[in-house]
Amino acid sequence: MSRTEEVVDGVRRMIADGELGPGDRLPVEKDLADQLGVSRGSLREGVRALSVLGVLETRQGDGTYVTSLDPARLMSSLQFAVDLQGASSAPSFHAVRRVLETEAAGLAAHRITPEALAQARTVLDEAARTVATVPVDHAAFIEADTAFHRIVADQSGNPVLTALVEALAGRTVRERLWRGRHEEGAEARTVRDHEAVWRALAAGDAEAARVRMAAHLLDVGESLPTDAGPEADEQP
Repeated sequence: MSRTEEVVDGVRRMIADGELGPGDRLPVEKDLADQLGVSRGSLREGVRALSVLGVLETRQGDGTYVTSLDPARLMSSLQFAVDLQGASSAPSFHAVRRVLETEAAGLAAHRITPEALAQARTVLDEAARTVATVPVDHAAFIEADTAFHRIVADQSGNPVLTALVEALAGRTVRERLWRGRHEEGAEARTVRDHEAVWRALAAGDAEAARVRMAAHLLDVGESLPTDAGPEADEQP
């Protein structure tokens, strides 16, 4: 284990053991370096690594603090990793997304607020208008698609689930996916699928919400590239 890794592991243990919590300021550099048994240079490298991971944040002139440790912030590195994957890896990531979003829809059916339901309705209406326009504004459609799935995930009531869904299905992933869907009527079919999910949510029917979301994402998955060769990874 390198010295930098020792810093990362040491701070992780301090948080896990309750010595440090969200919003806490780290000890001054010299004291923390002595506590972890590393040089101040190694400590700085470890702090930088933890900052990239969303665990720490350095405030100019005020020291280094533990972040809120919000799941969405901590999962941002996962989203970055997903964004870097080539098209040939898309089916594997999408399979995990389908499991998570299907469950999120079921949970949301019991928890969704009238405000969120109305917001989802507005997003669906906007998507329908976009699809009816010739030519279709694909950027606007992706925005509406992302917004609808985000609302459903948010209403699951599970911030970890929400963060994982966002990481696996962020805007970059959706842009890549939609650019790869050449079949005619894909957008209109997605609008119909979303409408079915929305009706299940409005009815508070968790099983129907799961089935509708699973069917929608299964359809999406069937359009993903299956070729693992170089051409698949060149798909925009």
